[in-house]
Amino acid sequence: METDRRALLGLAAGLLAAPTLARAAESPVETVDLWPGAAPGGEKVTVTESVILRTPGGDPNDTAFLNVTRPWLTMRRPAKPNGAAVLMIPGGGYVRVAVGKNGGSIDAWLASLGITAFVMDYRLPADGWAAGPDVALQDAQRAMRLIRARAPSLGVDPAKVAAVGFSAGGHVAARLATQFARETYAPVDEADRLPTRPFAAGLFYPVITGTTPYAHGQSVKQLLGASPTDAQRQAISVELNTPADTPPVFIAAAADDKTVPVENSMLMWQALRAKKVPVEMHLQEVGGHGFGLKDRSGQIAPVALALDAFFKRHGLYA
Repeated sequence: METDRRALLGLAAGLLAAPTLARAAESPVETVDLWPGAAPGGEKVTVTESVILRTPGGDPNDTAFLNVTRPWLTMRRPAKPNGAAVLMIPGGGYVRVAVGKNGGSIDAWLASLGITAFVMDYRLPADGWAAGPDVALQDAQRAMRLIRARAPSLGVDPAKVAAVGFSAGGHVAARLATQFARETYAPVDEADRLPTRPFAAGLFYPVITGTTPYAHGQSVKQLLGASPTDAQRQAISVELNTPADTPPVFIAAAADDKTVPVENSMLMWQALRAKKVPVEMHLQEVGGHGFGLKDRSGQIAPVALALDAFFKRHGLYA
């Protein structure tokens, strides 16, 4: 393990052509396109990217991106880096990506812990990309590689990059944590020599299965179309495709979730336990879908503190 880590450090340090992040005016975060040119497999894509306010007349940074054609990363740097990074993958039911370009409370909290926090905007499977249901996974794998390519210049250990996903983004993060041995796109630059396996993963109220009766119907439709076969459903079901070398996983969900059945989280926990993968699960009695990492008073929620403790226990940071 230590030999692999040293090799990764050396490879990341040698990538002199890693893309530079650009700081937006009056923004606490920096942004970079995921791909140096056009994203792969877009020959039949005809959609036009757009951005909307999630609540009309609401917070101008509370946005959602539709028909994404140029996926990107934002980065928030901590005042005192602790050597760890986290890639956050927001949700949106694979119809949109609920993300703002100026950062938010979660990446700010992570940065307060010393973590270099990244948030990913990603392409959507129903927009005609050649990769189909793997298109968001392509972007997640690329994001992990870009973070590792930049790591030496950011005070980050390239071996210590975790991923945290929410809802449909939890499905992307879960696939990233379990499908790292599968190359989903042809290399485009030197960064693509780096590995995609996260150090650890956090899954919040995640979409996991494509099989009935617990599949999230909207996600399955966006990923596979209106009439998927059983084989297609099984291929996107993370619990059926979990290897024994999956990194440690933290899961959080609420029993009263009316959007993504809590059984998705339970199926993932069972699959990880069967493969003897370290896993911690927190099931709340109430909270619904999309509960935050802060409570109503603005304080850090217990589940966020549990995630922090989980990451520390597994050595992501001290």
